[in-house]
Amino acid sequence: MPRECSIANALAVVGERWSLLAMREILLGVRRFDQIARNTGASRDILTTRLRKLEEVGLLSREQYEPHPPRYEYVLTDAGRALNTVLLTLMAWGDRYVTDGDPPTVWGHRCGAVLEPVMVCAHCLQPVRTEDMSVIRIDQPQ
Repeated sequence: MPRECSIANALAVVGERWSLLAMREILLGVRRFDQIARNTGASRDILTTRLRKLEEVGLLSREQYEPHPPRYEYVLTDAGRALNTVLLTLMAWGDRYVTDGDPPTVWGHRCGAVLEPVMVCAHCLQPVRTEDMSVIRIDQPQ
């Protein structure tokens, strides 16, 4: 039996390319289906399936912006906004280790600086480094 793991549980929700790219677009402020499809390159049927799943698991809500004909846009929930830090960290990793040249997207922080996401310990506010971590508890597969 595979090990129970929050990483695996999270990947079951957002671990598919089109789901993450749809979330990227919505975080960038793109909320309408046609624009999301264009910017991700996903086929309409795949994107429909991924957006429905993201809505079902509570990362997005669909809100009507036009009554006749009915038109909807996708809005982030609290859980969807919380995924932003994961996407920013993944983007920073891709900028550093995968993308050649300058990063294709650069974010700024409200302080005026270019945003460079760093994970810190909530207790001591020191950056989290692999060599400073240790497992306290792990549930073993049976």
